[in-house]
Amino acid sequence: MNGGFHPGVSRKACRSYVFLRQSKDPPVPNVRAAIIPVTPFQQNCTLLWCEKTRKAAVIDPGGDLERIRDAISQSGVTVEKILLTHGHIDHAAGAAELRDELGVLIEGPHQADDFLLQHLAAQGQAYGIPARAVAPDRWLDEGDTVTVGELTLDVLHCPGHSPGSVVLVSKDERFAIVGDVLFQGSVGRVDLPGGDGKALIRSIRDKLLPLGDDIAFICGHGPMSTIGQERQTNPFLQGKELL
Repeated sequence: MNGGFHPGVSRKACRSYVFLRQSKDPPVPNVRAAIIPVTPFQQNCTLLWCEKTRKAAVIDPGGDLERIRDAISQSGVTVEKILLTHGHIDHAAGAAELRDELGVLIEGPHQADDFLLQHLAAQGQAYGIPARAVAPDRWLDEGDTVTVGELTLDVLHCPGHSPGSVVLVSKDERFAIVGDVLFQGSVGRVDLPGGDGKALIRSIRDKLLPLGDDIAFICGHGPMSTIGQERQTNPFLQGKELL
């Protein structure tokens, strides 16, 4: 769940395509993504795919599965896995059903979020989102990698918003999927079970900021940004603890 609603994301905008690449060489991007706002929280479920192989991953299917199915169909890609950045209801509520439907594996988040994933039904009752508990097929930890087609993503364990939050980084393509760790102009909330404000700041300071200012990222809610933009303008990243 996010640190505040972002008016820049329209509930009616089911999908927007983005090119996740900073340079113009090669002329055809290696990776693309479709951002699919789902649930009343307008969570950015992301369909990420390798252009060469047309293999894809659904990242954080929090609900509204019909929208996700539509994006998969219209993109013409083959989903080979589901990735979870953390265990909150708006990111994981649809994971079990989508896994059953597609016959693919779930990878992530870090095992520290197991308690959240096992209590998704209770979370769903609290927020009015249908869900059932889910056990990932593979937990992710610091230093792991995940693949989507020929794309390789490095795993960073970034606790704070939740104990098991992970960030997925493509150092070659210069982009990241950050879940609810960092937003344009904000950071993840820490008032939910397992949240830790000091741990969140350490994760951003020690894991995200060193990635480089040119890294573009898709966050869990709201518009995309870059590490450089947030370093310079995000009011939550201006304190002395970030120096």
